[in-house]
Amino acid sequence: MTLLIKWILAHLIGDFLLQPRKWIEQKERLIWRSPYLYLHILIHFLLLLVLSADIGLWYAAAIIATSHLLIDSIKLGFQTEITRTAWFFTDQLLHLLVIVLVWAWIFEPDFSPLLIWPPEYWLIVTGAIFLTIPTSSLIQHLMNRWSDSIEEAQSQSLRDAGKYIGILERMFIFISILAGFWQTVGFLIAAKSVFRFGDLTKARDRKLTEYILIGTLLSFGIALAVAILVRLQ
Repeated sequence: MTLLIKWILAHLIGDFLLQPRKWIEQKERLIWRSPYLYLHILIHFLLLLVLSADIGLWYAAAIIATSHLLIDSIKLGFQTEITRTAWFFTDQLLHLLVIVLVWAWIFEPDFSPLLIWPPEYWLIVTGAIFLTIPTSSLIQHLMNRWSDSIEEAQSQSLRDAGKYIGILERMFIFISILAGFWQTVGFLIAAKSVFRFGDLTKARDRKLTEYILIGTLLSFGIALAVAILVRLQ
């Protein structure tokens, strides 16, 4: 596991800390013809070798570095401005997958304990999944009767921003309560009140204020209920 962590660290250093913006821009323009692409791969190879602290693992570093070259080249060749974000996450997931596969090929670890979870783990995962999109959909349906009244105010917001803010809030509450940090709930309520205060006072719209309060309390209430139920098991 120590070697796996070191290889992931090498990836993070090579891809984010030791890759200037100038390199990325030239790679996107020239792709295979960019010298920075090959310098980037060489840095990855050396980082993997140094952090491994074992020259005998040069072949593993070479495999990971070569796969990095292929994955980066495919991404640079196919990504567009529209698909840039999707390719970024795909690229990172593929790099990490290769690292894990090479590590597993060398050490042949026993993954069976990871596949046999106790019931409480499944309950935690189920609760966490429920608090994401399913709860957002539930709240949306519960709030539908008032949505038309604040349609204009909603159009001034970032697309789906409220949904993702709600998901993050609920996950913070869920994790905090499972970890025993109940005070985090009060902190989140206070923080959201501070951030929303300016918008609500400027809007001077009672309907919008009530709509936000109902949505926030529903979101917090569901997260609290799910977290308490999971904790009681």
